[in-house]
Amino acid sequence: MKIRFETARGNVVETQANAGDVLLDVAQAAGMPLEGTCEGQMACSTCHVVVAPEWFARLPEASEDEEDMLDLAAAVQRTSRLSCQIVLQPEHDGLTVRIPIESHDMRRF
Repeated sequence: MKIRFETARGNVVETQANAGDVLLDVAQAAGMPLEGTCEGQMACSTCHVVVAPEWFARLPEASEDEEDMLDLAAAVQRTSRLSCQIVLQPEHDGLTVRIPIESHDMRRF
């Protein structure tokens, strides 16, 4: 399936993913600056993405724990999610997410 990332600078990066892949892993493999410090344990918000509005309702709802972590993320919007909590399914083909300008992957410095 195709996943589309919009960078903070307005570039679009399209990549392929498989059902069962975690969006954070797909983003990192595509070079997106999502750190994922806690490795998907919902102990940080360094994998915060903004889901395109037309896709937001098509994803499973965020858990209360995810909502709590999003409260700590910078520049949260109505359609914000933690990419470590999105497990891709075939119906997510074409999913579009934006990488917030505040996102930095400290592993790259």
